[in-house]
Amino acid sequence: MSMMKKIDIDGKAVAFKASAAIPRIYRIKFQRDIYKDLSALEKAIGKDSGNSEDVSSLDLFSLEMFENIAYVMAKHADPSIPDNPEDWLDEFNTFSIYQVLPKLIELWGMNIRTDVEAKKNFMQQTVK
Repeated sequence: MSMMKKIDIDGKAVAFKASAAIPRIYRIKFQRDIYKDLSALEKAIGKDSGNSEDVSSLDLFSLEMFENIAYVMAKHADPSIPDNPEDWLDEFNTFSIYQVLPKLIELWGMNIRTDVEAKKNFMQQTVK
C-alpha cells in the first residue's frame, strides 16, 4: 500500500508518493540509505528550528539529500517528471526545505505505520 500527498511548492501542487519501493529506488538511484538520510535531516532541521530559512546551518550535502529524497518521492508519484533531480528542480523558483521536509517525513511516517499495521493484522490472522 502506498500513500500520496500533494505539497505546494512555489505555487504549484506537487504530488509525492511513499511506498515500500522508495528505499529501493533511492538506494539504486543514489547509492544511499533513505532511512539514515531522513533521520539525519530530521536531526538537522530540529536543531535549525529556531533559525530562519536565511540563516540555515544545513550544509550543502544535507540540502542535496533533501532534494534527492523529494525528487524520488515526486518521481514515484508522477513518472512524467524529468529523469534527473536537476531538471526537476529547474521547474521551481524556490524550494524550501523547512516547508517541504516536515511534510515528506509525515508522509513517510504514515506509510510506515500503515505497513506495520498490515503486518500486525496479518500475523494475528495467521496465529489463530
